[in-house]
Amino acid sequence: MSERGNASNALLLSAISRRAALAALFASAVTLVGLAQPTPSFAEDKKAIKVGIISGEDEDVWRVVVAQAAEKGLAIETVVFNDYTQPNEALERGEIDANAFQHQPYLDNQIKTQGYHIVRVGYTGVWPIGLYSKKYTKVADLPEGAVIGLPNDPSNEGRALRVLQNEGVIKLKDGTGILATTADIAENPKKVVIKELDAGIVGRSVEDLDAAVVNTDWALKSGLGPDNRIAQEPVADNPYRNFIAVKSGNENEAWVKTLVASYQNEKVKAEFDKVYKGTGISAY
Repeated sequence: MSERGNASNALLLSAISRRAALAALFASAVTLVGLAQPTPSFAEDKKAIKVGIISGEDEDVWRVVVAQAAEKGLAIETVVFNDYTQPNEALERGEIDANAFQHQPYLDNQIKTQGYHIVRVGYTGVWPIGLYSKKYTKVADLPEGAVIGLPNDPSNEGRALRVLQNEGVIKLKDGTGILATTADIAENPKKVVIKELDAGIVGRSVEDLDAAVVNTDWALKSGLGPDNRIAQEPVADNPYRNFIAVKSGNENEAWVKTLVASYQNEKVKAEFDKVYKGTGISAY
């Protein structure tokens, strides 16, 4: 190759090297700028969220919560579910930002069985579970062999069995926890027959049973009232207070504090009392 050719090649290689160096420098600058910018979740607090609730009376309560939040600069869209299994699944998947429908024993069981990463952030209300009957007006009147319906999910079944124990219908084994099952029944003097049903069905089945332990919200939906309630769990020190929940890691976000404050106030309490007519009690 001629000396001129060698010189041309050297100049070409030098130009390529300079272009490569500039390209590398530019790429580094872009990377640094990208790293320096915060992600959207940290750039600003959320101004709009989705909250999962259960259909029914709670929809009226949450209309007031939505109005309270709007005054504080937070837009809430309620997402209505028809059963207890969906709201936690939707929250875990990120389809909603919060939910409000459950108590701690229920969430604890969901975390144990489903591996959810969900935490409590603010109490809402408590609905004392009751024993209802359309055939008998007193627990003492229940006959031997009476058929009694219970909700079949782990936390509410244990809760229902404790109502029956408090009334002397059954006795549970010593040391039985709040997730008791029918296998934990130690004594059954009246030989009652326990029929386990979905929480949303047990209230509507009272006509076909001698009695049933029904969650208060489902009792209202099933047309059961105080006249049909022959026993009720104690309200004092009740571990079954419902609450607002969010994904773990979000509990200290500003929008969460606004959400809780939008529920825990006198205007919402007034609507809560109006809707639930004393069957539910504000718990914050």
